[in-house]
Amino acid sequence: MSAAPQAVSLYDARPFFEKALAYGVQHGLIDAAKREAMCTEAPKGIVQIARYFGTEFLRPELEIARDRMVNLVSLYLEHSSGGDLQRAAESLRDHSFLSRSKGGSDMLKALIAMPQTTHFGMNERSGFRDEHIPLLAKWALRSLPDYQAELASRSRVAAVVDAAIWMAQQLGVDEDALEEAGKDAEAVIRTSLLAMALKRTEMPDWVLFEKMVLALRKKFVGQTEKFKIPLPKALPAEYTEVVEAVRQSLLQDAPKWLESTVPARKLFDQTPAFMGRYFWLEDALAEVDHFERATSKAWEKATGGNDDESSLLTLFLCMAAGSTPKTLLTEKAAATLVRKIRKSGLQPELPRQFIAEHAPVQHQDDFASLWDNFIEDARPTLESDHDYTFNDAVALLRRECNIGA
Repeated sequence: MSAAPQAVSLYDARPFFEKALAYGVQHGLIDAAKREAMCTEAPKGIVQIARYFGTEFLRPELEIARDRMVNLVSLYLEHSSGGDLQRAAESLRDHSFLSRSKGGSDMLKALIAMPQTTHFGMNERSGFRDEHIPLLAKWALRSLPDYQAELASRSRVAAVVDAAIWMAQQLGVDEDALEEAGKDAEAVIRTSLLAMALKRTEMPDWVLFEKMVLALRKKFVGQTEKFKIPLPKALPAEYTEVVEAVRQSLLQDAPKWLESTVPARKLFDQTPAFMGRYFWLEDALAEVDHFERATSKAWEKATGGNDDESSLLTLFLCMAAGSTPKTLLTEKAAATLVRKIRKSGLQPELPRQFIAEHAPVQHQDDFASLWDNFIEDARPTLESDHDYTFNDAVALLRRECNIGA
């Protein structure tokens, strides 16, 4: 049996510029005058490129410059024509040779200036600068497939970054603030999606972010499968794909933090699985204010507004004995408290901890000293086994604490 005829394809290793030029000459698109003009322009371009990347006075530099110029023209022609030789030849016919070289250079400069990472702290959005010239020198010798692959990668990164900027702006945060914060664009998008779904109009600081998390945990307790986060209705179409991808990652995250009993701060700011995945504004003053209001609320509830020494010592002693905290005891309750102390002992560290966590900051040292001095003097009497009728202990409490009839 005779073998079936096989097609033979020839590999043309010439630069795309040479292919387009040959095609143009062959099909009468590029005449002798145009070719002569190219021959006049080319040496000028080689010298300019050699000078830009190094020096025009060394032959090796000029030879590399020639390769770069031909490659730059090839990159521009093949990219802009989509590989169509006729369109590329017409481009050579209708424009100067050096303009095609500049077109390739501009393509690469724009590529190099695009972000490589979605991390705002590592992005440079100030365009091409002189410090990028060595990188341009390398790219000026790379192929179109290399350029296209890098362009696709950086374009997706840029889309994520731009989407994060757009979403942050809807919540009152500008690009400068994001760059100063130095977080991932995906983290900004996740938090923005949460905030918008909860009808928030501002990007949350930590205090508000924590409230959002606690509210969602309460709402979806035992039914995390019902947790839904929609895309913003006003989201520009060019951001839909990248925001949808981040939204899916948020939906995958959600059951883990909705069902977790770990405190929000520890989970989102100290757990490796969640660190850096969400964004909140760093506002130290707001956090201090929230802390002070929270501690003030706990302190006020415990003391009932009574800040005299007798009331505070009564409160602290009840805590140390493991009894219900009170700022006023009856004679009978005082005797019961002493009986409990004799049976179970005291835990002096409990009042100290409460003071450190809830007392007004400016008074914590004074309150701690008040308690320490009291318990040092009173403990032997309160725990004495010789005072069978509790008379000495109750007399001590009547003198130092707040004991009513």
